[in-house]
Amino acid sequence: MTESYSQERVKTASAKQYYLVPLLLLAAWIVPGLGHLLLRRWGRALTFFLVVCGLAMTGFLTRGQVFPPHSDDPFGTLGFLADACSGVFFVLAHFVETAGPDVSRASGAYGTRFVAAAGLVNLLGVLDVHGIVCGWRN
Repeated sequence: MTESYSQERVKTASAKQYYLVPLLLLAAWIVPGLGHLLLRRWGRALTFFLVVCGLAMTGFLTRGQVFPPHSDDPFGTLGFLADACSGVFFVLAHFVETAGPDVSRASGAYGTRFVAAAGLVNLLGVLDVHGIVCGWRN
């Protein structure tokens, strides 16, 4: 009797979490670390926010290129997808990068990689939130 009651509670809890998964993933994508914060994983939330923020701001301050949404080059499209994964920092890029990219220097080329890395680290954070909610990770 106790066993069936606990199994039913687990099913009810997982059904509730199932409806929260898209909202948590969206929150984790828009603001790095927010998905972890909502799951009360304070350390991971702070870590993901600081890492993504640090990578993105380093890329912006070295005048790295933020790729536009439309490109004839497949690598430009991949660059846009990597940049867009950084969430709010992708929107912030248009306010910080008023002078435009400077890829004629090594710092601008490295800055482009930092911006893309920020998006990819945030994507890993989104996947980590998904794993936690689905019970695959602690």
